[in-house]
Amino acid sequence: MKKRNLMIATFVFALIFVGCKESNSLVAADDTTQNNGIQLIADSIGNLPTNDLSDAEKEGIVFMREEEKLARDVYLYFYEKYGMRIFSNIAKAESTHMAAIKILLDKYDIKDPIINDEIGIFQNEMLAGLYTQLTVAGNVSLVEALKVGLTIEDLDIRDLMEFTENVESEDIILVYNNLTKGSRNHLRAYNRQALQNGGTYEAQFITQELFDSIINSPHERGGGW
Repeated sequence: MKKRNLMIATFVFALIFVGCKESNSLVAADDTTQNNGIQLIADSIGNLPTNDLSDAEKEGIVFMREEEKLARDVYLYFYEKYGMRIFSNIAKAESTHMAAIKILLDKYDIKDPIINDEIGIFQNEMLAGLYTQLTVAGNVSLVEALKVGLTIEDLDIRDLMEFTENVESEDIILVYNNLTKGSRNHLRAYNRQALQNGGTYEAQFITQELFDSIINSPHERGGGW
């Protein structure tokens, strides 16, 4: 029954999201569609069992809430500087990632670490420092900003994979799996743009073998947010 519930919820997500591309899609299908999608995510998560979470599971949710904010904030910063659509499109996807994690926080009555949602503000000191480092690095040029995007998605995938290994709750697994799929799509998009602009990137957090297998495989559709 657990597996069947998770499959049903995953199928619901697959009907809603097809991942994030760097295309110039109509932004008007935007806020309403995103809000409706988030509501469906909330419904699907709510339909899965509520479990007693370990401290590690709770800590993982809290950390990922701000790590997804890190991605959104850095991408919005670079969109403001370079005006390249890929940054705004993926920032919007990261907002959905943040919302999915917030749904889990609310479901399990865990305090939200995001007290101030302004760009660049974090409770986690390591993430606050990383925001500064990454924005400074990406200020050098567009290519370096795209490489920062690759770095963030590289880190995101590593962290999500590690957190997933220590999770038993269906709802958390569902969210982490979809966020990981979305991050793989973002990695492909940033790598494609970096190559087109003369940049290259080597994996820093996941293995180079995994990185190569991701960027050499097609964009994933269905549930990738």
